[in-house]
Amino acid sequence: MERILVIGGARALGAAVAKRAAKDGYGVVVGARDLAAAEVLAREIGATAVRVDLQDESTLAAAAAAELLKDGIDHIVTTGSAPHDVRATELDRDKLLAAFTAKVVGPMLVAKHFAPVLRPTGSMVLFSGVVGWRPGPGSLVKGVTNGAVEYAARHLAADLAPVRVNAVSPGVIDSGTWDRLGDKRAALLGKSAAGTFVGRHGETDDVVDTVMWLLRAGFISGETIHIEGGARHKSV
Repeated sequence: MERILVIGGARALGAAVAKRAAKDGYGVVVGARDLAAAEVLAREIGATAVRVDLQDESTLAAAAAAELLKDGIDHIVTTGSAPHDVRATELDRDKLLAAFTAKVVGPMLVAKHFAPVLRPTGSMVLFSGVVGWRPGPGSLVKGVTNGAVEYAARHLAADLAPVRVNAVSPGVIDSGTWDRLGDKRAALLGKSAAGTFVGRHGETDDVVDTVMWLLRAGFISGETIHIEGGARHKSV
């Protein structure tokens, strides 16, 4: 049985990946800052849980050395983020650094600590996002960090070879994240649909299907796969 660690696996897209991986027969380890939430999901899907906080390197070292991973792991998916959606004049340095740690520095440190237990036929999948290619007011931090993920995937692929490293870059996905917008959610999803070539917004399965394909795509490494219906190419 192949084993997969999903970092950020207790909620949203991370949880969806963990659930699908368990359904597909992988041995799943749910990694999250909130260990209690990770344990709840792990019990639900027949997985195990470990505390992983991308802002705290000591948790990465501890997780990589944990008894439950001593026999090795095949795949790591990291979905962590720390949004700081403000204009340049409103930047908060601590929140800026947290955003870079979650998206860029954290995955690099994951590679540092987990490389010894990653099997050579395995892979890492990082999460970027369409805003890296579609600049807009207030998207500075998210855009730059997401764009940097593409380069991180390329360089980690070279460093960790033959372990494969790729990234996925979702567009606007109706994964539950936007429910907090209330009545404005429908307008956001509608605008997103209009901004694609395929005429719809993204669904959770669009992302999960792609992640699961990348786990098995043994001749793909150093790439970023865009899951946004062509949104980065279309002028709205």
